[in-house]
Amino acid sequence: MRALDTHALTLFCAVARCLNFRQAAEQLHMTQPPLSRAIKGLEDKLGARLFERDTQGVALTQAGRTLLPQALHILDLLETAQASLRQDSAPARLRLGLTSSVAAGLFRPLLAALEGQLGNVRLELTAAPSPRLVASVRKGQLDAALLALPSATFELAVQPLARQAMMLALPAGHRLAKKRKLSLADISMESVYWFERARQPAFFDHCQQVFRRHGFAPHFLREAPDHHVLLGDVAAGKGMALLADSFRALRLDGVAYRKLVEGEELAAGIGLAWQADTGHASLPLLRQLAQEHLNISCRP
Repeated sequence: MRALDTHALTLFCAVARCLNFRQAAEQLHMTQPPLSRAIKGLEDKLGARLFERDTQGVALTQAGRTLLPQALHILDLLETAQASLRQDSAPARLRLGLTSSVAAGLFRPLLAALEGQLGNVRLELTAAPSPRLVASVRKGQLDAALLALPSATFELAVQPLARQAMMLALPAGHRLAKKRKLSLADISMESVYWFERARQPAFFDHCQQVFRRHGFAPHFLREAPDHHVLLGDVAAGKGMALLADSFRALRLDGVAYRKLVEGEELAAGIGLAWQADTGHASLPLLRQLAQEHLNISCRP
C-alpha cells in the first residue's frame, strides 16, 4: 500500500462528517470535482471503498468507519505537535485587551509599570469594546483584558478594580456650562449622544435602569465610536455627551466638562478578566500592578 498523506485524510474526514460531497467541498473552500478525485485517489491507495454513493445520499462503508477514528487521531496528533512547535518558537508575550469605554490615558501608569517589569515578555495591546474583548479572552486570542463593568463575562475570572463616575461633556458656550454641576433633569430637554446597546449591552441596560429611575428620556443621538469625533460634534454644538470621567483628559476647544449629580449611579466599573484555568505566567504581576495603579488612577 502506498503512503498516505495528511491532506487526503483531512478531505476524507470532512466528507465523513458531512456525508455530502458538495457541503464538504464548500467547507474546504474547494470545488466538488477535485474533492471527489482526491477521495478516489485515497481509496485507490487503500485498496478499499470508503463511501457508498447512491440516489439516497452518501454513507461510510465498513472500511470508512474503521478509518475515520484513526484518521481523526492522526490529524489531532499533528495539530498538537504543530501547536507545541509554534508555542516553543514564539517569543514570550502578554496579550492584553483595553476597553474603549474609558479614556486610554487611564491605563498609562499601569502599562508603563508593566513594560518596566515584564522583562523579556513582549506586551501586545488591543483596544476594543468590552464584549469583543471578552470573546477574545474566551477564544484564547487574548491572555487578559481590562473591561468596563458590568459586562457579561461568562466563565471568566474577574478582578474588580475601580469605578469611573459619568460626567457631562457639553458645548463650552452653552448656557448650562455656567453651572459647576448638572443633573439629568437639567439636560432632559437637550440632545444627548449615547452609545448603541450592541457595543456594551450589560452597561447599557444598567444605565437605562438609572435613566428610568430619574425619568430621563431626552432626544438621544447616535454616538460616534471614536471619542475624538464625538467631542468634535459636541464642540460644534450638535449635542451633549455622557462620558466616563477619565475623558476629561481629552482637552478640546469648545468642549466643557461638568460633574453629574447622578454620576456615581451611572458609574462604569473597571475589571481585569482572564481564563481561570489557563493563567498566563505574567498574570500575577498584571493583577498586582492593575490593583495598584488603576485604584490610584481612579480615585476621585
